[in-house]
Amino acid sequence: MPTLPHRDLTRSNAQFRRAVKRLPLGVSSSFRYWGEDRTVYVARGKGGRVWDIDGNAYVDYRLGYGPAILGYADERVDEAARRGMEVGGVFALSTERELAVAERVAKMVPGVDLVRFSNSGTEAVMGALRLARAHTGRESYLLVEGGYHGLFDAAMWQADVEGWEAGSNSDPKIIPYGKGIPPTVKKLAHLVPMNDMQRLEDTFRKHGDSLAAMLIEPIQGNCCAISARADYVQLARKLCDDYGVMLIIDEVKTGFRVGKAGVQGLLGVTPDISTFAKAVGNGYPIALIGGREEVMRTFRHGGASHGGTYTAHSVSLAAAEECLRILDETPALETLAGHGERLKAGISAILDARGIVHSYSGHSSMFGLFFDAAPPDNYRAWKTSDYAFYDQMAYFLHDLGIIVEPDSREPWFMCEAHGLDEACLSDTLRAVEQAVDLTLDHLEAEAKKA
Repeated sequence: MPTLPHRDLTRSNAQFRRAVKRLPLGVSSSFRYWGEDRTVYVARGKGGRVWDIDGNAYVDYRLGYGPAILGYADERVDEAARRGMEVGGVFALSTERELAVAERVAKMVPGVDLVRFSNSGTEAVMGALRLARAHTGRESYLLVEGGYHGLFDAAMWQADVEGWEAGSNSDPKIIPYGKGIPPTVKKLAHLVPMNDMQRLEDTFRKHGDSLAAMLIEPIQGNCCAISARADYVQLARKLCDDYGVMLIIDEVKTGFRVGKAGVQGLLGVTPDISTFAKAVGNGYPIALIGGREEVMRTFRHGGASHGGTYTAHSVSLAAAEECLRILDETPALETLAGHGERLKAGISAILDARGIVHSYSGHSSMFGLFFDAAPPDNYRAWKTSDYAFYDQMAYFLHDLGIIVEPDSREPWFMCEAHGLDEACLSDTLRAVEQAVDLTLDHLEAEAKKA
């Protein structure tokens, strides 16, 4: 067995022991907890890299789950944000820049006529679902298995594929993401498998007249970038039209990342309502609800309620104005997707040389890696893929200076800075090669023990 890579996490471990006394799990989001001895505390980020408080440097492919689309501490966006500070912050009144950003969004995304701002993806989707209910006068809604729409009760229902027997005639149970979600909420939620045309039609026939909305991430941002086929989303659009249902395309992760017009632009499908967040401000907290005028004007007195003290904050608006300008007017999206293409080619060369079957899902700007001949096209098929190999490889990658999500269900995210720094590619491929070999050795040793 070769010598295992090692990081000094002495300061991070000590910080964890102090933090856990005041913060549950020692962090401010449960997804940042990677174990008592492996939870990382960041000192700073620049470009496509981060440094922890122990001085360990990493090429980062989490990018905060996608927001740092240009890279950390981008000088152009940060300078704009500083100009936003001069405006004064929060007024609970409007500023001129709101219209400027909304105009840019409408220019980039043909399906957006009007815009409302929020602070996070969760808030945007909450508002979008409320808007759909107000516009239709209905309460229930349709979710796609494997989709993620934020941490609020209505959206926190999932297919329990880990507790499901693949190949059985029964569907996975519908379970909440965690405790504290009222079981009564589940009565309003319906789930369908991705890319199953017949099930989608059957579900609309049975429940279409009571549905306010269908929510879909055509590239699933929390499920390995599993992707909907164009014909599936086109069928969803038709069924929504036939039954008077609002089609909500959740672009919290794909928006302004996979293309200027988001994933809806790639698919040629125009939703009634869209949500955007991660890439809008290069890490500054801002999100958007956008859609066609007739629907969006339901945000009015006597219609759907929407607001928030920190909504359209002057700093975030200024950052968004500059970030969207860069994405719209420069080759930034081509640069970051090009890095993704080269990265996938390099990883494939490593895996092919070792006879390891693999495939990719999603888009070159946010892709999933699978150890199977073809990527799954729905969440149930994920269960049959060899995600154990991925999870072990990710463990080694952290020690080798590459940050990816420890769970295989999170895609790798690219940023412009990755594509402008050739060392990011060479450093990543060097680490991937070592991690793959270490994983092969580890699994062989485990098999011998068994």
